[in-house]
Amino acid sequence: MPKMITYKEGNQVSKDGYNLLVFPYESEEIQDCPDELKKIALDHHHLYEEDIVINTGTALNPVFLILFKKQTAQSDELEYLRRVTVSLQKQLGDLRIQELRPFFCMGSEHIYAFVEGLFLSSYLFEKYLSKQKKKKDLQIVMQQQDLLICKNIPLLAGAVAYAKDWVNEPANVMNSQAVANACEKLAQTYPFNVEVLSKKKIESLKMGGLMAVNAGSDTPPVFVVLSYKPGKAVNKRPVVLIGKGVTYDTGGLSLKPTPNSMDQMKSDLAGAATVVGALQAIADLKTQLEVIVLLPVTDNRLSSKSIAPGDVIEMADHTTVEVVNTDAEGRLILADALIYARRFDPELVIDMATLTGSASRAIGREGMVMMGTAHENHKQVVKELGLQLGERVVEFPLWEDYASQIRSSIADLKNLGGDEAGAITAGKFLEHFAHFPWLHFDIAGVAFSKTSFYYHGEGGTGIGVRLLTSFLIQYCANYGASKPKKLK
Repeated sequence: MPKMITYKEGNQVSKDGYNLLVFPYESEEIQDCPDELKKIALDHHHLYEEDIVINTGTALNPVFLILFKKQTAQSDELEYLRRVTVSLQKQLGDLRIQELRPFFCMGSEHIYAFVEGLFLSSYLFEKYLSKQKKKKDLQIVMQQQDLLICKNIPLLAGAVAYAKDWVNEPANVMNSQAVANACEKLAQTYPFNVEVLSKKKIESLKMGGLMAVNAGSDTPPVFVVLSYKPGKAVNKRPVVLIGKGVTYDTGGLSLKPTPNSMDQMKSDLAGAATVVGALQAIADLKTQLEVIVLLPVTDNRLSSKSIAPGDVIEMADHTTVEVVNTDAEGRLILADALIYARRFDPELVIDMATLTGSASRAIGREGMVMMGTAHENHKQVVKELGLQLGERVVEFPLWEDYASQIRSSIADLKNLGGDEAGAITAGKFLEHFAHFPWLHFDIAGVAFSKTSFYYHGEGGTGIGVRLLTSFLIQYCANYGASKPKKLK
């Protein structure tokens, strides 16, 4: 993060000591606020515009006012409060303000969303800039009850920032060995067990997908196993998270067009970054849930050794696959991870992957595509959490009709379907290898942004970390229930 944000308890802030007021736009909603503060809001009502932070004071003594309108869905209000922090951050930076003393005239969910937005919107990746922006630390002075509401935000925002760093690193730095090293370093800080399977071990396990994708590369692949097992874990069988870890994707011999997509293909390890970020967060929050992370990691380059369209490979479970397009590589390495996950007898498996342009074209960068065989109640919890967190999810079907598109005349499967429903046929391919309750998230549309994207910024977004973390916390809290409990 570009600035360090810290909390300070400030129960004694006087009414004229606040420099940030966050109020509902509707005047009837602020009747219980102190008269002096309510007057500021009402006097500046006529200046209200979407995403505008009003400075009601002076440059030397600014008092910022944020008004938000009531929406039909509370989730829209929460997302507005996260997004408006981008405008506030700019003004704080321009005026070199280092202490924020907010007065919130709103409920706990709204306070949480706003402060979360402040943390998330403060991120920048400036590691390789010769002249970095001067950063001013920011201290937020809040009353004790507000501090309690927001106490976990720094941990979650830190996990998001960690995932974003992975994605923003250039591919000549963040290669497969660097991913392995990063995981080993995490295991020195967190109670994780880490195992890094070498190329020789990968070959002995007959991971046909990972070996095939790596064939054109000079950098050997790795398969990373990160395990988190707290002493009082509620589950006897683990939850397994799988992240696609393609550190750079040229498309192989099915070469991607350039410059429209090639320049952002370092983002193809965003699935791996997301699940590792979530594992970090649940460990920080001391979640009593056993979780195993599996990362198949390689780049997808092209050389005389590259696999070619029309080649047939054999997976570890003896499924044969006709590779009709070498740019449909993510599903091949995820299949290896799904096969490997069987040895843990998991009660739930979740994969995160920048898998298809089809998912991106279907819903843009406004949400993730989800499909899978997990219990409908778990899917519903994910959808509701996605709305509340601004990490929205759309479920696509896995109807058997789509299976015909990935049948091959010379092998058991082919790795690409027809011109339509590409995200779904990719999911159908993965479903073949998922012998357990399973959820698949295609994050191709949301994982990376070439332009500034609300509080997510430019570059890696870290979208999925908060959703996955919140779902795992909810999953742990509801463990043993026949149905997941209603969200609070």
